[in-house]
Amino acid sequence: MVTPTQLIRIGVLGTHSTGKTTLLRRIEMELRGHGITVARTGRLGKRAAAAGLPKMQHHTALSTEWIITEGIVDEIDAVAQGAEVVLIDRAAHDAIAYWHAALAFRAETPPCQERERLLALASTQLPKYDLLFATMLDENVPVDTSHDYDAGFRRLVDQHAHRLLANDNIPHQRVTSDPDSQAHAVEIAVQLCLKEALV
Repeated sequence: MVTPTQLIRIGVLGTHSTGKTTLLRRIEMELRGHGITVARTGRLGKRAAAAGLPKMQHHTALSTEWIITEGIVDEIDAVAQGAEVVLIDRAAHDAIAYWHAALAFRAETPPCQERERLLALASTQLPKYDLLFATMLDENVPVDTSHDYDAGFRRLVDQHAHRLLANDNIPHQRVTSDPDSQAHAVEIAVQLCLKEALV
């Protein structure tokens, strides 16, 4: 059994149906195979909708704030339950990217003060991530047709997510739809956790 010497947080962000959840599931399975206690957060968009908040191209400042803060609560709960590694499905800047994309989709301009406040809130989480993955949109990969996705909005989210990362010089690893890229990301995550266990 391997136990990391400190709590490890690994986050992922990117537009929908680009493999975020699948990637974290693979990392989770590998880590559990090494005897590491893992918790994975997620389903924030669905839970926001269940709470009566708008999502996707209808995303607002309010739903953005809810998703960021609820994600923080989920992470804290995972730590309190004894997780050694927390896998964060939709790192805080993900919600910002979706909001910016929704505003662009609706041809609206974000109120400057609101934008700065929410960006500051998301930025408080950055120092906690030991590793951050950003999935890349590949429009040649078919998506689940049971979801009513707007291709233009999906593209906007991808653009805004990577623009946020670039503009703020946020360290991250890009993950494409290529199986080798996915496998490499899993390997990076597992090796990080195993390295911490040996320190």
